[in-house]
Amino acid sequence: MKYKCNFNLILFFVLNVISVVAQNSMESGFQLLEKGQFDDAELFFETYLKSDPDNMTAKICYGRAIGLSGEPKKAMALFATLLESFPNDFEIQINYNESFLWDQQYSKAKPLYAGLVANYPNNFGAVLGYANTLSNLKEYKAALKWVNKALEIQPGDESATISKKYIKLGYANQFVNQQLYDQGKQLLKEIFIDYPEDKDALLNLANVYLITKEVDLAKATYLRYATSPKDSIIALNGLALAEHIGENDKEALHIAREAISKVSKFKENELAERTYDRYVQALIWNRKFKTAKRKIDSLNKTNPNRDWVLSLKATLGLYTANTKMSINSYDALLIQDSTSFDGNLGKANALFAADHIDDAYKAAFKTLGIYENQKDAVGFIDKLNTMYTPSIEEHAAFTFDNGNNIAFYTNTRVDVSFSTKFRTTVSYLYRSTENTITLNKAKSHVFLTGLEYKLFPKTNVKTVLGFNNSRFMTGTYTQPVLNLKLQMQPFKLQNLNLGYLREVQNFNADLIEREIVLNHYSLDYNLGTNLNLGWYTQITHTLQSDANTRNLLFTSLYYNLLRKPLLKTGINFQYIAFKDQ
Repeated sequence: MKYKCNFNLILFFVLNVISVVAQNSMESGFQLLEKGQFDDAELFFETYLKSDPDNMTAKICYGRAIGLSGEPKKAMALFATLLESFPNDFEIQINYNESFLWDQQYSKAKPLYAGLVANYPNNFGAVLGYANTLSNLKEYKAALKWVNKALEIQPGDESATISKKYIKLGYANQFVNQQLYDQGKQLLKEIFIDYPEDKDALLNLANVYLITKEVDLAKATYLRYATSPKDSIIALNGLALAEHIGENDKEALHIAREAISKVSKFKENELAERTYDRYVQALIWNRKFKTAKRKIDSLNKTNPNRDWVLSLKATLGLYTANTKMSINSYDALLIQDSTSFDGNLGKANALFAADHIDDAYKAAFKTLGIYENQKDAVGFIDKLNTMYTPSIEEHAAFTFDNGNNIAFYTNTRVDVSFSTKFRTTVSYLYRSTENTITLNKAKSHVFLTGLEYKLFPKTNVKTVLGFNNSRFMTGTYTQPVLNLKLQMQPFKLQNLNLGYLREVQNFNADLIEREIVLNHYSLDYNLGTNLNLGWYTQITHTLQSDANTRNLLFTSLYYNLLRKPLLKTGINFQYIAFKDQ
């Protein structure tokens, strides 16, 4: 009996020595896993298992190395095989679950982790794995609950604290996409409790301030971010955008130039690209189109067909009314990245500018299909919907002149669109006029119905038919009213309208009584430029039923001083002539 006891002690000692030796012999493999050298770790444990094929620790480590080196399905199969032999082994179960995360099969991982935490509610690895799974599924509320539980099990654990940070970043972004900005900002600020002045949180917080147009808070946040030379450039890029949103484009360009002067000190392509991107944007915002084009051409030579350069080219096209160039650039961008937000919504805007409304709708809805509830895409669609929503307008006015004439009129108009190409209008105008000296009075009732049809993009034809019923002190009459108009944009930055209008003079009671019918033949032409200069001309030839004729010429050479608010200055010339004065 004494001998047996000693034998058991010796056997126990030998087994422990073997176990320690085995663990020590695998230590270098463990370190390879810890350092993220998964290919080397895979080779190490594959070799080790040839000499010790039944070592469970080595098998699990080999599976982890395989999965983390880019072959998650192979790791999944290995752990599944081990589970068949050891169905209740926790280490195999948790690694099997994690292999689904490596393969991004989060929906399949969720019930596996749910079962694991039900059986092991206080196991840190299981609870944290479940939190990360929920986070990857964007179930941030539940993920936050479980990561907090993990931190209760192991307070202060670094991996759990990092997971909590990224869960809050994702949760905040979810709130922002739902336009719940206060909740998003609150979550981002909570990150500073664990990570004071965290860079990711600061950038996201500044972005929310930009979305909500809290420009001063955005600028203050970027200044907090600028704690190193490199971070200062990132902050300057953000500050330039903040100034643009705050409608201070000159300062935006000044800041962008400062960032350009500093970025050359760093050999980081991504930082340089973002900085040059912002600089060219600032040039475009300031309408320095020639300089922007030269810079885009230069960037395209060194960065051919890069998405950000294509986006700049497309933006320049929008600002200069070169919609064809803009659409082509966005198409090229989307070939490279079909999910690009700038590409999809940018193309929607370009199609709208080109008057391809149906295609603009499709591009906007495609954007929403990728970026659910995205504010700008929703706003764009709302803008289009407003254009084609039935509407009613009411105008009323009281006028008087130095000829002792007073008048009151009201005009009611209803617009109904049946499609993006076809619109109908119905209107009623009532005008009552009186001369306070002669006491001569008259009233006009004008009923009109109209059709507007888009022949093709940027070419519309309008037809309005109706009648004018006028009543005065000694009689009444009814005359037909007709308005025909062809509206075109023959070339970019040019507008041409050709029209014919038949109406009845109704300025005052005396003129209404005379039943003067006016037949106007008109041409309106506007030539815009990208230099803030423009030229507008109106020519009208009028034949009157009283045998008189009127010729009108109005022309204006103007310059846009401000765009917000719109302020123009110019030189005007007007010529009016009647056959019978």
